[in-house]
Amino acid sequence: MAKEAKKRILHSNVMVIGLGRFGSALATELVRTGHEVMGIDTDEKLVQQMAGVLTHTVCADTTDEATLRELGATDFDSAVVAIGADLESSILTSSLLLQLGVKNVWAKANSTSHGIILKQLGCHHVIFPESEMGKRVAHMVSGETLDYVAIDNDFVMVKTQVPSSFDGQTLAELKIRSTYGVTVVAVTSGDGKYTPAFPETVLNVGSQMVVAGRVEPLNEFCKLA
Repeated sequence: MAKEAKKRILHSNVMVIGLGRFGSALATELVRTGHEVMGIDTDEKLVQQMAGVLTHTVCADTTDEATLRELGATDFDSAVVAIGADLESSILTSSLLLQLGVKNVWAKANSTSHGIILKQLGCHHVIFPESEMGKRVAHMVSGETLDYVAIDNDFVMVKTQVPSSFDGQTLAELKIRSTYGVTVVAVTSGDGKYTPAFPETVLNVGSQMVVAGRVEPLNEFCKLA
């Protein structure tokens, strides 16, 4: 049975199916940023844990079409299939959501083959959280960057230290875009406050830059630090 939680000014309503580590974190962040979220899982314990956090929580089997209809799946702006190890449930749930005409279906894939099946079904977005996080952490562990976020297949955004050779110079003087083929987006002293980058922005050793660009040019640029 659905349980009501905090009321907020809402931007959209999202159905999150699967309240494991990934699903619960995603659902919690959606609620924190003002979205209405219905969280669904077959595990009553997980449902109870999230009952005071999400707008609604339901213990239900989403591999049953009648259940999804009863829950009003087609009334949601988006549905996220965050089911973990149960491959069959993930595929059946995704397939039913698509058959019902849900406008925006996101599905978590646990492997390459799982992702291929979800894409063949027609899921609008297939995500690989473990793989994507692994790539992100690899760049940080290697010391290449302080943070690394893939925006698309060949476009990323990173946070990196200002090289000593840039110290005291403005972006206009350095001509980073024309020289290295990347764009400095913002600068921070590491205190969590970011200043948008302009041609007159001065770079100093000890500060950090948020830089965007294609993978190879950006990888080469990060080696300067």
